[in-house]
Amino acid sequence: MTQTLRFDSLLVHGGLEPGPAGATAVPIVQSSSFAYHSAEDLEDVFRGRAVGQVYTRLGNPTTEALERRLALLEGGGAAIATASGMAAITTAVLTILRAGDEILSSSSLFGGTFSLFRDTLSNYGITTRFADPLDLDGFRNAITERTRLLFVETVGNPKLDVPDVPALARIAHDAGLPILVDSTVTSPYLADGVRLEADILAYSTSKYINGTGTTIGGAIIDRGVFNWDSPKFPHFAQFHKKYRSFAFTARARKLVHKDVGACAAPFNSYLLTEGVQTLALRMERHCSNALELARFLKSHPKVAWVRYPGLEDSPHHAVATRLYGGRYGGLLAFGTGDKASAFSVINRLKLAKNLANIGDAKTLVIHPASTICADYNAEDKGLMGVTEDMVRVSTGIEDCLDIIDDFKQALDAA
Repeated sequence: MTQTLRFDSLLVHGGLEPGPAGATAVPIVQSSSFAYHSAEDLEDVFRGRAVGQVYTRLGNPTTEALERRLALLEGGGAAIATASGMAAITTAVLTILRAGDEILSSSSLFGGTFSLFRDTLSNYGITTRFADPLDLDGFRNAITERTRLLFVETVGNPKLDVPDVPALARIAHDAGLPILVDSTVTSPYLADGVRLEADILAYSTSKYINGTGTTIGGAIIDRGVFNWDSPKFPHFAQFHKKYRSFAFTARARKLVHKDVGACAAPFNSYLLTEGVQTLALRMERHCSNALELARFLKSHPKVAWVRYPGLEDSPHHAVATRLYGGRYGGLLAFGTGDKASAFSVINRLKLAKNLANIGDAKTLVIHPASTICADYNAEDKGLMGVTEDMVRVSTGIEDCLDIIDDFKQALDAA
């Protein structure tokens, strides 16, 4: 029944199965493991001859309910819920790549992903090449014979650039490669995997999916559209033979997700399932508030620049309008001229909270250069679009006039 529902209804009903005693909320199955009546029954589950739960690191009914819903929101496929957004990206990458392989990645990335690609994975023989995602020809020319994956964010965080994701997907497919899309900033509400032409999606469910700032989580969505029966991916052969188009999900679950152990906790899955129900309502307010705040900041004499794809003079406005239906997300950034004035504004804000998160119902700010990007040199920060005067804002769902008033008084007094 849920397959025929529209997006806003899927948020509430998608993947929901009848609970005990007629419960309409997803039950919290807070158990580490699951007992069976006989040794034969448990063997059947382990060998895949029967469906069942074994151990929450491998699967849990509460987490599976979240996975079913997220997969439906992306237009179908299979999902794996993880302990965090970084766990989702790490699991996806390690499922696809082996030592000696390369990732071709957008150069404008979230700091955690940049560190994973450049620093951590390089220790294990996986190299990342970074390219400007706005330069399609340059991106295409950066593919080498060792490239096995293309990676891009729907909206660069914190650079606020907007790549043409479907065009990059076509470049990947022309080369016989999958594309992994991080849609944390946009969420499936602004564009699902079908519209983006993504093979695999990943996001931090800690952000807009949750919406309350209470829960850490992540998810991988496999749309089941990439053909893994390729000489480029010989390690997928046995999984493709049995699971066909969902060879990625099978390999991820049976090897990397199982062995790494970065699984979602049942209580977190419950909170995320509760939070996702209001995603559409919250995203509409996030988007409208961010646009009005961006327009205000652009008009303030103490603001040197504003980055928000919803502004008509943004170089990313046309692509964002085409991909995201006239909604531009809740994230924006602005500059004040120097680090001291950026700190002064942040310190004078009363409503907005100064912390390292986005996608909360509350308005949040951070100075990226001294916090989430503090360990990077000037060249790395330049790739990510981070300047010393940058203030990143995750616009909340408060009354827009109260948000604007808060920034006005902070800027006026700075």
